[in-house]
Amino acid sequence: MSGCGASRAWASPDDAAPAAAQKPELRVDSTLDLQVELHRRGFSCGSIDGVMGAQTAAALNAFQRSAGLKETGRPDAPTLEHLKPSAPTLGSHTFTAVELAEVHPVPATWLEKSQLTAMGYGSTLEMAAERFHAHPNLIRRLNPGTDWDALLPGSRIVVPDVESVAVTGAAESIMITLETHELEVLDAQGQVIAHFPVSIARMVEKRPVGTLHVTVVIPNPDYTFDPDLFPESEEGRALGRKLVIPPGPNNPVGRAWIGLDRPGYGIHGTPEPENVGRTESHGCFRLANWDVLTLVGLVRVGMPVNVL
Repeated sequence: MSGCGASRAWASPDDAAPAAAQKPELRVDSTLDLQVELHRRGFSCGSIDGVMGAQTAAALNAFQRSAGLKETGRPDAPTLEHLKPSAPTLGSHTFTAVELAEVHPVPATWLEKSQLTAMGYGSTLEMAAERFHAHPNLIRRLNPGTDWDALLPGSRIVVPDVESVAVTGAAESIMITLETHELEVLDAQGQVIAHFPVSIARMVEKRPVGTLHVTVVIPNPDYTFDPDLFPESEEGRALGRKLVIPPGPNNPVGRAWIGLDRPGYGIHGTPEPENVGRTESHGCFRLANWDVLTLVGLVRVGMPVNVL
């Protein structure tokens, strides 16, 4: 992608697998390389897809700001000097029998969801994409010819090597910028140490502005479906009662709930990471499941959350 400001030609995701294995010196040569290395450091561009879009530029801006570089939103030479990869961009994952046994279709109705014991992954493709912070289309492109409905234990796939995230610095506060749909974690000096795209409330009056505080941190939460909060739901109107939806990646609040000191408000995950930062919520702040899990490792009860 020559328009991204790099001095070398950038490869497409389809070319990345053999290139990653052959490079004697690890460096960022493609948008895919860039996204993976940013994710590893806690600067999320949402779903890794190998495309230089607005969320990748925002993550790169945040990284440049944290490193004391000029904010260009482009992988220029000074930025690439600070972003030398810590490992090859691509790795592999081998499915186990236990993993495959946990994959089941996700019911369409609230009542059916409440009758499950867990809201697990609906497909092996969804499992692979979420575990490795990727868009399903990228996982398909990296694994041409894979029959995702017929995987057996021992099946191996190519994935972005970004299952773990290492954030540098001590978190002291969170800042959410409504206009740009960004959530950033700051240290005691106000320096950004982590960055995530975030969805905000659809209705302006449901967007809290000012300083809130974290009141509770709950990994793997359940979710109470309240028909009164979903007046558009025909099923909810017919049910006329609340339902408890079990935990899991396809739970409506995803893999974690970070409660705030405003009733009903929190920061949470979502089963639809591709929509984060692009669509709006009923009122809470919504992150990709992998990003909210990173955030859970940084926050504490009492931490200020400044909403601008």
